[in-house]
Amino acid sequence: MTRKISFIGLGIMGKPMALNLIKAGHTLIVNDLNQDAVQTLLEAGATAARSAKEAATKSEIIITMLPASKHVQAVVLGDNGILAGAKKGSIIIDMSSITPAVTKELAEEAAKRGVGFLDAPVSGGEPKAIDGTLAIMVGGNKDVFETAKSVLFDMGSAVTLVGDSGCGVTAKLANQIIVNLNIAAMSEALVLAAKAGIDIEKMYQAIRGGLAGSAVLDAKVPLILERNFAPGGTIAINMKDITNVMETAHEIGVPLPLSSHLLEIFHALKVDGKLMDDHSGIVQYYEKLANVEVRGSNQ
Repeated sequence: MTRKISFIGLGIMGKPMALNLIKAGHTLIVNDLNQDAVQTLLEAGATAARSAKEAATKSEIIITMLPASKHVQAVVLGDNGILAGAKKGSIIIDMSSITPAVTKELAEEAAKRGVGFLDAPVSGGEPKAIDGTLAIMVGGNKDVFETAKSVLFDMGSAVTLVGDSGCGVTAKLANQIIVNLNIAAMSEALVLAAKAGIDIEKMYQAIRGGLAGSAVLDAKVPLILERNFAPGGTIAINMKDITNVMETAHEIGVPLPLSSHLLEIFHALKVDGKLMDDHSGIVQYYEKLANVEVRGSNQ
C-alpha cells in the first residue's frame, strides 16, 4: 500500500532512507536546509515543501530524521512546525536519536492534537540505510505502529515494537553503548597488535570467526586498515548519542563507567579535529597514545 509521506531531514542517513521510500512507490514530500539533498530527491520523483508545516498538511505520515533533540523539538513544535499543519489521524515517525524525555514530551503534544507519534531510531549506518536493511526499534501505541509498520519495512529489514513511547529511543541508547564501546575495545586490540608488529589483516582473519567476531568488527576493521574515516556515522553524532546516554543514565540512577570514559575519548577526538570522521576513527585516540598507526599491508 502506497502512502503520502513527508520526510524532513535529508542527511547521511535520511537521504537514502527517503530514496528507498520513493523506490517503494510512495508519494514523497521532502524538506531540508540542504538544497543539494533536496534536489537529489526531486530528481528521484519527490516534491519539496517550504516548511515542516506545509509538509505536514500534504501528508498522512510525517517522518523526521534530524541531528538532535533541539532540532526535533523545533520541527515538531515550532510555529511553522509539523503540529501546526498536521491533520488529525496523521502519524509522526521520529527516526532521530534523541532522549526519552523529549520523545515523551513530543508524543504527549501530538496526542493533544489527535496525531499519532512513534519514536523509531535506526541502527546500521549509511550502508544499511542505502540498501534498506536498517534495524528499526520502535516505541509507541501498538495500533499506530501497525498502521505505519509497512512504511518502516520499506527502509529496514528488522522492525521491532519495543514498547510504549520512549522505548524505541531507549533501545537506541543501549545500542549505541554496545556499538561504540565495541569499536573502542577493537581499537585497543588493533593498536596493541600494531605496536607488537604483527600482521593486522591476518590477525583480523584469525579472530573474526571466534567469540571476538562481530558485525562491528567486520564493518570497521577494513575501513581502519584502509585509513578510510569517511563518515557513515560521524564521531559528532555518536558523541551526541553517548551524551544522551549519560544524561538518561544519571536521571534514572544508572552508573555507566565505561560509557563515561568513552564520552571523554570523543571529546579528546573533537579537540583533535576528528569530529566529522566516522566513529571507526576512535582508533586514532589510541594510536596517538601509543605513537603507532594501524594500517593494512597495502597502505
